[in-house]
Amino acid sequence: MRLAIITGGSKGLGRALCEQFIAHGYTVIEFSRTAPHAFSVRTDLASPESCRAVVAKAITTVDLESLEELVLVNNAGTLDPIGAASRNAPAALLANLNVNFTSAILVLAELIAKFQAAPCRKVLANISSGAALKAYAGWSLYCASKAGMEGYIRALAVEQEAEPYPVIAVNIHPGVIDTEMQALIRSASVADFPEVERFIQRKQQGGLVAPADCAAAVLRIIALPTLTGGGRYDTSVDGA
Repeated sequence: MRLAIITGGSKGLGRALCEQFIAHGYTVIEFSRTAPHAFSVRTDLASPESCRAVVAKAITTVDLESLEELVLVNNAGTLDPIGAASRNAPAALLANLNVNFTSAILVLAELIAKFQAAPCRKVLANISSGAALKAYAGWSLYCASKAGMEGYIRALAVEQEAEPYPVIAVNIHPGVIDTEMQALIRSASVADFPEVERFIQRKQQGGLVAPADCAAAVLRIIALPTLTGGGRYDTSVDGA
């Protein structure tokens, strides 16, 4: 069995990834709050410990000996709330960081513990962002969590070098995709996001990538025989 486990696959890039993996013959398990697919498992990534428990239960029946290939995709993410952290409610700040960072690490740690001993090819792809490397006013939480996840993946890749059956952990920059997150960005006020006009113009000028095209590039990167743990790959270059 070729298995792909994806977080945040209910819409946008995540949904396109689910469709692409299925089209390529993978069995897919998707985790999200809305759980819209027949292969979805409902969980709220804003609640890290309960989310981890749901994931742990969902994968108990997976037979390691039947695995021919495993792909783990950390895709779930939220930009909300946009604006200076000092002007947002503490509960909103925690929810953002739980989805983007805390739950991501708990879920990935659970999955790695489950599948570490499987001798098949295993790839962990963290869907990152340009915000991991560049500061944006109004996106402090998103920038922090994306940078933190990239650091986690790099360290995880080093840890995996000591394992007999390592997971190839990589960061993937997907570019600017035409999703609901981009619509949220364009609806922000200048006070909360000073660069909003540039993002509005990018949409008007056709500068956004279709989710299906980005998903196809992600799959091409994952399939690379030269894929290197700890690497940062760009769908506009490596997935061309």
